[in-house]
Amino acid sequence: MVVVSEGTEATGSVALRVYDRTRRIRAYLRWSENGRTRERYLGEVDADTRAANLARAWNLARAAGLVRDRVLPIDSTATSEAARATMRANKGRDTGPELLLRSLLHARGLRYRVNARPLPELARTADVVFRKARVAVFVDGCYWHGCPEHHRPAKRRADFWRDKIEGNQARDTDTNERLRAQGWTVVRVWEHETPESALERVLTALDEGLEGSFPGSGESNTT
Repeated sequence: MVVVSEGTEATGSVALRVYDRTRRIRAYLRWSENGRTRERYLGEVDADTRAANLARAWNLARAAGLVRDRVLPIDSTATSEAARATMRANKGRDTGPELLLRSLLHARGLRYRVNARPLPELARTADVVFRKARVAVFVDGCYWHGCPEHHRPAKRRADFWRDKIEGNQARDTDTNERLRAQGWTVVRVWEHETPESALERVLTALDEGLEGSFPGSGESNTT
């Protein structure tokens, strides 16, 4: 909870903003007070993953005395209030790594679709889609997709979260197989990868015997 004043608290959240020129990530604490959204700068964070940056931001807020932990709901699967807030803040689209990659693709003049279904009949969306080149790009979160380098098993309700992650991985594998069966190239990027590395992988996929998606190809340029 955000400590607004003595005896007054509010539910807060953390916002991460990536600045294009410096690529630095700044964290802000946000809350609602008297019907208005308030915000306070916490500092810069530079962890490898969005989840780790959110956790660092909450630690900064806690160290500054801006927030205090509250008792978790009995049915919560999180290990702490900060972890619970991090889970809520880990949105499924327009994450920092996605925006950075899209910015580099846009700078190259590439045209693509954002958060689109590669196959209309398949209810699966890719983060970046090159329809003419038939390349689907997924930017996967290290926690939710079980990154072998950064995923750490949950301590609370371990079986529940293990099943959840394994289910996501099975869905990813199924998606890959279905797309490849229809002639698509699938590029999966971990959120901890550098934007430049991710860009090179996407460019390689576009160059490997597929029709590149460049200005004038008919795709709308969406960022």
